Amino acid sequence: MQLRGLEVLVVGAGVAGLATAAALAQRGASVQVLEQAGGFREVGAGLQISPNGARVIAALGQGAGLSRAGMRSQAVVLHEGARAREVLRLDLPDGGAGFHLIHRADLIEVLRGALNGAEVQFNTAVGSVKLEEARPAVALDGGERLSADLIIGADGLHSKLRPAVLGAAPAAPFFTGQVAWRALIPAEAGATPEAQVFMGPGRHLVSYPLRGGRLRNIVAVEERSGWAQEGWNHPDDPAHLRAAFAGFGGPVPGWLAQVERVWLWGLFRHEVAQHWHRGAVAILGDAAHPTLPFMAQGANMALEDAYALAQVLDAADGLAAGLAQWQHLRRARVARVIAAANRNARNYHLRPPLAQVAHLALRLSGRLLPDAPLRKFRWIYDHDVTALSSRPREAG
Repeated sequence: MQLRGLEVLVVGAGVAGLATAAALAQRGASVQVLEQAGGFREVGAGLQISPNGARVIAALGQGAGLSRAGMRSQAVVLHEGARAREVLRLDLPDGGAGFHLIHRADLIEVLRGALNGAEVQFNTAVGSVKLEEARPAVALDGGERLSADLIIGADGLHSKLRPAVLGAAPAAPFFTGQVAWRALIPAEAGATPEAQVFMGPGRHLVSYPLRGGRLRNIVAVEERSGWAQEGWNHPDDPAHLRAAFAGFGGPVPGWLAQVERVWLWGLFRHEVAQHWHRGAVAILGDAAHPTLPFMAQGANMALEDAYALAQVLDAADGLAAGLAQWQHLRRARVARVIAAANRNARNYHLRPPLAQVAHLALRLSGRLLPDAPLRKFRWIYDHDVTALSSRPREAG
């Protein structure tokens, strides 16, 4: 089918929603984005955009924007938590699409530059979805009803469209026994653009600079029995974060001493949705497959979903066939990435004596095969969703 003139509603103006709107509008669709917030806000913290996500941003015409707004990551460095002794340094390639460190608000601005005429309507909360009529429609909380040829749910973890697509209630998520804190602090002068990982028994901390080295992003994960609410915007006392990582050395105590505001969320495991579309309504990104943060692939999977949806529909023989083909293309890959993230959590939290054995093995492999960890995940990073089918037709 040709997307020129197709009327599309996208629910949610986050990374998934804006990327979807941009990719569809790039192919001539008429796209309106519905966002419940009052505008684009300075919310969120750091994101790591790996080459598979960076290729999508470049295909949307914003490769230069990503380079300006983000920092190209040079390495991932693993440390023992207590002594901060380096376990493994993984130097990242300085060519190709690259790995990027970027504030979420800055990535939103980059994607806004790709909207190609797609409109964003703020203060617009979706109350329900109607699937039974000739064209699907959403009922807004204010009573207004909007219909379209295609409605996309890019509305995240607590999606209003997910229940409509899945029909029966999905399996309830379960608490993994892990919580995570997010914080931003001023970065030290000359902060190197690399991700530092400090590993300890039942916990780990990741940090990297943002915004040209002016800020430092901190994500800290702890295993514990105490439940915490899901969602990344629940404030917590910085003293709790400092207590959880009191045994860590190196730069960690100095970083945590600077934390004035911190957000805590419980990490829950969700099943990947069995069905990503019903009729002319589809879900993607976190609405279809929330992932734990241990491979830094949440935003990257959303970018891949968005671009793949537009390119598959553009080449498909009808909307129903295109949505089915898109789900078939994406679901197995996303499930595999999420499984890798689940495994990574265990690797960061090893306890003695297994931790010492594993760290020694990493040091030896780093000397003998320094790029082995990167090659292990090449199936994630080398994936180029933009090359799976033809580039967009010229709209007009």
